[in-house]
Order: sequence, then C-alpha cells, then structure tokens
Amino acid sequence: MVEPPGSKSISHRALNLALIGRQPATMENLLEADDIAAFRAALVAMGWRVRSVAGSGLRVEPGQEDGAEEAVRLDCRSAGTLLRLLVATCAVTPGEWILDGSPRLRERPIGPLVAALRQLGAGIEELGRPGCAPVRIRGGRLTGGRVEIDAGESSQYVSALLMAALNAEGPIELLAPVLVSSPYVDTTLEVMADFGAPVEVRRDGEAREFRVEPRKPELADGRYRVAGDDSAAAYPAAAAAICGGSVRLRGLAPASTQGDRAFLGLLERMGARVQATSEEIRVEAGAALTAVDCDLSAMPDQVPTLAAVAAFANGTTWIRNVAHLRIKESDRLAAVATELRRAGATVDELEDDLRIEGNPGLVAPPRSPRVSIDTYDDHRIAMSMALVGMRRGGLSIRRPEVVGKSYPGFWADLEEIRR
Repeated sequence: MVEPPGSKSISHRALNLALIGRQPATMENLLEADDIAAFRAALVAMGWRVRSVAGSGLRVEPGQEDGAEEAVRLDCRSAGTLLRLLVATCAVTPGEWILDGSPRLRERPIGPLVAALRQLGAGIEELGRPGCAPVRIRGGRLTGGRVEIDAGESSQYVSALLMAALNAEGPIELLAPVLVSSPYVDTTLEVMADFGAPVEVRRDGEAREFRVEPRKPELADGRYRVAGDDSAAAYPAAAAAICGGSVRLRGLAPASTQGDRAFLGLLERMGARVQATSEEIRVEAGAALTAVDCDLSAMPDQVPTLAAVAAFANGTTWIRNVAHLRIKESDRLAAVATELRRAGATVDELEDDLRIEGNPGLVAPPRSPRVSIDTYDDHRIAMSMALVGMRRGGLSIRRPEVVGKSYPGFWADLEEIRR
C-alpha cells in the first residue's frame, strides 16, 4: 500500500490564497518537498510567521501589513509554479519585491503574465532577459477591467491572475483564447471556491473567459486539508502496470479535479485494471501492455511516465501536442527521448510529439555495464526512468535526490512496491 504525499498543485494554491487574503491558516497534509519549502521561505521573507504542526501540517500567520522600506528578495529556487504565482501575488501585495531563482528558472517564460499584469496597472520591471526572472515588482492593487492572456505556454499564467484578481479595485474579466493544461486551472478554481471565492467561467470552444469579483479569500474555520497528489500516484500505478504486479493507493480524493487522475484511464487503455472505492484505488497489471495514441496537452507532467510504460508495450505509442514540455524544469521531450534511447528503447522525438516503439522484451543484456541515466535536474525524468529500471534492470540514476522537488518519499515507496 502506498499513500502519495499531498498535492503539490493544491499546496501551492492554498498557501498563495492565504497570502493574498492575509489570513492565518493551518494547512493539513501539505506537501513536504523542495518546492513548498521555497514557498515557506518566501513567506518568512515577506514577514509571515511559519511553523510546522503535527501531521504534515503548517501554520501560517501574517506579520505587519505595511510593506518593507527596502526591496525584499524572494528566491523561488527552481519552482516555476511559485515564480508565476508570486509574480501576480506580489503585484497585489504592498511593498517592493525582487523575484529570482535558479539558472534554469531564469530561462522559464513569464512574459505573457507580466504583460497582462501591466495592462491591469501592475508595476513590474524585468531586470534581466525580457519575459523572464529576475523581476522587480512594486505591489499595490490591480485595476479592474478586461484583459486577454496568451496561455498557450502555461496554464499557470491564468491561475496566477485569477487569484491575484481577488485583490483588484473592480471586477476583472480574463480571456484565454488558448489554454494548455486546463485541468490545473480547474484545480485553481476548486481551491478558490474552498476559500470562499468562486469564479464565473464561460467556455466557447477552446477559449475560456473568467470573471473574478474582488473579495478576501477566507477559510470558514481557518483550516485547509490538501488532497493526495494524483501526479505522484501515477508513478506507483505505472510501476504496477510495467512490472506485472499490483498496488493500493490511499489518501487520494474520490472525485479529484487534478488532471493527472486521468493517467489511470490511460493505464486501463493499455491493459491494466483499475478499481476505485471511497477508501483506495487499486491498480493491477493485465496480461500485456498495448500501445496508445493520445493527446497529453492537458496532462504534461505524465508524458515521461507514459513514455516509460510505452517502452514495454506492444505496438507504437504516440504522445501528441506536448511542445510546452520544452519549457519545464528541463526540455522534457528531448530528455525523455535521449534517456529512453540510452536504456535501449526506440524513440522518435518530433517537434511537439513523441513516438515510442514498444518492446516487451526490453531488458539489460547479460553482463553488460550499468547504463547511467541523466536526470537534467528534473524530478519527473528521475522518477520515470526509475520505472524503466525496475523492469529493464541495469540502470543507474544520477542525482536521485532531485525527486525531493515534489516527492521526497519516492524511493521508499518504490521499495515498498518491490516487496
């Protein structure tokens, strides 16, 4: 039995809404990982009191409301979600803020978000490469009005604006003609509703339009419980499908809005059996894995995971419309293709697709040297290639500690599955 950690996406959003609402809150089952540690450190730098409580919880309390006299530096480390949320949140938080992070984070785009915030009156100065961190922000309030944003690179631009719009001078209408990874925005809307801040949504084909009324996000009893992470749950589920075993997953929401819950449906299409009850989800391998042809534009974090499963499936798997993976913690399309080939799989890397020729007999040749796998400082490359190693054998994962970004207990859970 495996109990995945609290959702990284929900943990970020819950902390961000507490920050926007300046509300003391106790977060239960909050993810304890590098990205959330970066958010904790940012809160402390912004004057908040932060302390751990029993049961993977965190108590956060605002300090003085007046902005600091000097610019406060916030280190987002390698957390792209944190950077994008704080760019918008700092724009509606009194004070002067400088947001920066790791060299890779400085390469990840925020230009469309900055442009939309400027249209709404935010004072943001780019201090380096245009459209990237570091940035200097003079916090205040957004004006109301209508703004269009290009969310073809990241849904996080929309999530960040929706939450910051709660602290505007008037209603904000946000139009996203194109929206990748839309389930993550659905998760944002759900958490906002939990904080008493529902958002009006209209859909017109692929386009979405949101109307946000200014209000203070608040929890009824000052407590918020973070659901288990469906993104993390995908790895033990995939391990069972690849290795011919079974796993029981506990602590996940029965009716989850997290987009990566749909990964279990992909495993079913490939031949695994999935049974869900109110208490747990059981994933069991079928007789054989078969290839799939799928559009994963809404589930980008599971592209490496599905690619790992596809390496052992009968037939050719196509993973389509995932060009936005090139601006993640690594260029994940290139990384997945390179490392799967290194493990012996046949992979074609296209502009925005992956094509994988499955081989159920993919195993390490007898007496062959171990193959060293590069993780590119990317947690999802490390975890997906570990799945390949469980069945192929003969792989060595460089810098295995990178899983601490989102799933510090990954290696222990993998050992649990092997027993």
